[in-house]
This record gives sequence, C-alpha cells and structure tokens, in this order.
Amino acid sequence: MKLPTRVHLAQTFCVASQMQVQLASDIHHQSLVELLLELHGYYNEKSSVSEDMARAYLVDTLLAPDSPLQLVVASRGGGIVLGFAAISYTYSLVDLAPDRRRQCWLKELYVRSAERGTGVGRALMVWVARHALAHGCSRIDWPVKASNVRGMAFYERLGAARVEDRLSYRLAEPCLGHLAAEYTM
Repeated sequence: MKLPTRVHLAQTFCVASQMQVQLASDIHHQSLVELLLELHGYYNEKSSVSEDMARAYLVDTLLAPDSPLQLVVASRGGGIVLGFAAISYTYSLVDLAPDRRRQCWLKELYVRSAERGTGVGRALMVWVARHALAHGCSRIDWPVKASNVRGMAFYERLGAARVEDRLSYRLAEPCLGHLAAEYTM
C-alpha cells in the first residue's frame, strides 16, 4: 500500500480520553516549563535550573518567532502537557530527487514520566508524521540516547529503522573554541 506524499492536516487532533495534540500555545506555557525541568533532570542528573530560567528559555528561545523549532504538545484539559516533540525541517544535500529532498528533524520527543506507556508518545509521533507528509517531507530523522532501550523499542514498534551506518559526533568547548581560533580569516 502506497502512502500519500501529502495529507490534509488539521491544526489539532483529539485522541482517546480527551488528549489533544497540537502546536504549543500560551495555555501550555506553565505546564511546558514543568516538563522542561523534568527533561533537564532526566539528562542532567546532578544539575538543576530554576523555573524562571526554564520559562525564559521556553518563551524567548524555543517559542521565539525566529526559532527553527516547532513545539508539538499532547495535552489534556487546562493545558496540562503530557509530552512534547520538537521538530524542524531541513533539506538533503545527497538526495536530490524532488520527492525526497525535504526532511523532518525530530530534535526531541519527551513524555512525562507518569504518562509513559499510555499512548502519548504514539499520538505525538502520529501528529509529527502527518505534519511531515503535509509539508513535503520524505522522512523523519532523530537522535536517540544509546542507553534509552525503552525508547528504541518504542521507535521500532512505530516502524522506524535504526540507521546502522550513522554515528553522532559533538564538538563542544573547549575544543570548539580551539578549532574556531585555528585560522584567521
């Protein structure tokens, strides 16, 4: 069965038990701040940030008009965010075919720890898949923490394939600064 390359996408769709999936709006801000703090703790066990810092980061960076990211939230009544996905678009430099050029990049998928296994992640991924197709994307790519066995199993249940021939690299300080200073322009 061939899937459509373009689909009509409603801005919001409702899933079982009154859960909605949509782009983040003002009603979600406080709940997103709480979830960002949980996410920070998940990746940085011995670090904490203030609620004010998380709120400023959300409003001034992630949701800023010039942000390349779109935040998609799964929520219940009152704007309580159960999970979110952060997506952006990019173009392939190696796949030049018109129907394969545009790609969706999933920067983050995070579900509140108390909501894991309840369909929130799947609902977010359905929304992202529909959105990607509606915007001419031929695929969705994303990184996964090597220790996230549960997450990898979830992605494989969705039909995602592990990209065996790709690794992730990171250039951070102080090496980033050393490399940047290496040549004078």
